[in-house]
This record gives sequence, structure tokens and C-alpha cells, in this order.
Amino acid sequence: MIYFDNAATTIYKPKSVIDAVVSAINNSGNAGRGINSASLYASNNIYDCRNKLSKFFNLNKPNNIVFTNNSTEALNTAIKGILKKGDHVITSVLEHNSVLRPLYEMGEIGVDISYIDCDDYGNLYYDDIVKNIRDNTKMIVLTHSSNVVGNIVDIERVGKIAKDYDLLFVVDASQTAGVFEIDVKKMNIDILCFTGHKSLLAMQGVGGMAINTDVYIKPLKSGGTGIKTFDKHQPLDLPTHLEAGTLNSHGIAGLSMAIDYINEIGLNCIREKEQELMKMFYIGVSKIDGIKIYGDFKNFNRVPIVSINVLDYDSGRISDYLYEEYGIVTRPKGHCAPLVHKRFNTVEQGMVRFSFCYKNTEEEIDKAIKALKNI
Repeated sequence: MIYFDNAATTIYKPKSVIDAVVSAINNSGNAGRGINSASLYASNNIYDCRNKLSKFFNLNKPNNIVFTNNSTEALNTAIKGILKKGDHVITSVLEHNSVLRPLYEMGEIGVDISYIDCDDYGNLYYDDIVKNIRDNTKMIVLTHSSNVVGNIVDIERVGKIAKDYDLLFVVDASQTAGVFEIDVKKMNIDILCFTGHKSLLAMQGVGGMAINTDVYIKPLKSGGTGIKTFDKHQPLDLPTHLEAGTLNSHGIAGLSMAIDYINEIGLNCIREKEQELMKMFYIGVSKIDGIKIYGDFKNFNRVPIVSINVLDYDSGRISDYLYEEYGIVTRPKGHCAPLVHKRFNTVEQGMVRFSFCYKNTEEEIDKAIKALKNI
């Protein structure tokens, strides 16, 4: 099997990550719920991971790293926990449903939403952000990169706009955390939402928020915390305030080791390797008649995604054929990003997405190019 669906989930996990998860399964108790060795084992793994993530995103506030199941839960927490009736929020047509659906729900209770459009290559019209700011604008929420066309959003530029207008800036880093350097202070990001199972090379079921603001966030859920048992309300202190229930200490242990692995190899080294593979694939398929490529490839400083269509064939049919005949795994259809497909007129056809990781090879890229030539 040649696996090119890393934008959905990477199946490559470093051995150190696997070992850490197995060890946690065998040794972890319930963090914060006892003073026995099993409970302390889980607590120490969680504390270590908070520290590493805090440094990784230049937050330097370990307690402001809040663990969630994934970036979807993190984005729901940020959006639903801050916005209220009468507020206005700015987002874009590039967003994943993990941003759009919570916003649609908030729209139903009286939150106004503006959607920034993009050009024919998937680049945002940044000047339109300022044009859409109102007196009641509370938040800008944007993806760092489209999971469909792969273009990078200039979040440092947007962060400056947010700071100048005293707006909260929430960033979906699902596609970029583990590939691009993210500095929440330099980029003026108030809440960074991330997931572990993509380029951070960890397990499914673990993600989080890096909170670089003092704004009150209403918890998405409430319940057991291990502290202040007799209080009727969720404790206000972070991270407990937003972490009701037992944490996924097994997944967090793996994420902790994944951060070590990424730091050891080097973020730049990983990104450059993935971008070289993407460039090789793009150049190869761009020479094939009948293939349409989506996104901006004037330069290759982008996430390692190339989305295509073959003539007018349904993307699901092409993706199935690639797997059945060549063992090549891709992602077809809608990619949970409906406004992108409306913008590129691919609602019915969808797109075939190829997304690469550090462990893919040039030989695999060459086989995919040849397969598309045959098709």
C-alpha cells in the first residue's frame, strides 16, 4: 500500500511514540485522582507533554495547554465558549466543517458571520478582513492551511489585524502543526487549536488548545476534575476549567514522544522533505493532459497537498481505481470543506487529494505519476 492520505491521518508513527503508548496502557492510572504510582505515572506524562507543547508553540504557559480529543473539540470549545448573541465573527471559505458547523450553530442563536472569499488559486483576499470588521466584531477564526488546496494562510498578517482592532484570533492548525513553525506570541494568536493524529505523528483521540489570552471560555462540558469535588461549578483555573473527565493519558504519552521525535529531526527538515515530494508530484502530474490541479503552486512553501481531478470523472471513481489497481490511498469527494468546493465548482465531482508525509518516498511518487498517466 502507498499511503497518500496523511492530511486525514498519518499512519506512520515513530517507534518511540508506539512504545510510549504501550507503556502508558500498561502503567497509567487516572491522572489527578490519586497518589499511587499508576496515577502519578499518568500525571507525569501529561505534565511533560504540556511543557513540551508550551515550548513548541512558544506559549511558555504549560497550564494554558488544554487537552481535547482533537482539533474539532478544541474549535468547538473556543467558538461556542466565547461567542454570544449579538457578536460578529469573521472566517473564510477555506474552512473545514470543524469551524463552519459550530459557527452555523452560533448563527442560529444570533451571531453574525462574515466569510472572506479567495481567488481562483485559493488565496484569501486579506484586505477584505479589515473591510468586514464591525463595532460588534469579536473574533477572527481561520485555518492556517486549507485541507483541500494546501495554501498557507498568512496568519501573522491576520494576527496583526486582530491585534490592531482588539479582536480575538483563533487558528485551526490541524494541517500545519508539526510541519510549520507556529509562534503564538509572534503571530498574535489567542487560541491555537491542534490535533495529534496528522503531522504531529501521534494517536487519534488527542488534540488540544494553546491559549494565549485571559478571555473567559465557557466549558463545552463539565464534570469530574479530581479537584474541588464539592464545588457545584467547574473550577475556573486552567487547564482544569476546560478538561472535565478523564484525559486520554495513553494518547498524550504518545504525543509527548512525538514532539521529541519532531524536535530531534527538525521541523524544517521534515517540512523540506515533504515539500520536495509534493513538488516532484506536482511537476509530474502537471504534464499530463486532462488533469486539473487546484491551489497555488507559484511557490512550494505550502502544506504537502496536491488536489486534482481527471477530466470530468467522479473523484470517488478515480480514488477507488487508484487503490484497487495500484494500491495508492488518496482521499476523494468533499473533504469536509463545503465552501471550498462551492468556490471551485466541484460540489458534485469533488477532488482527489494526494497528501504526503516525511516517510513517503520518491519511488512512491513516481508510481503515482505513472498510475495517473495510465488512467
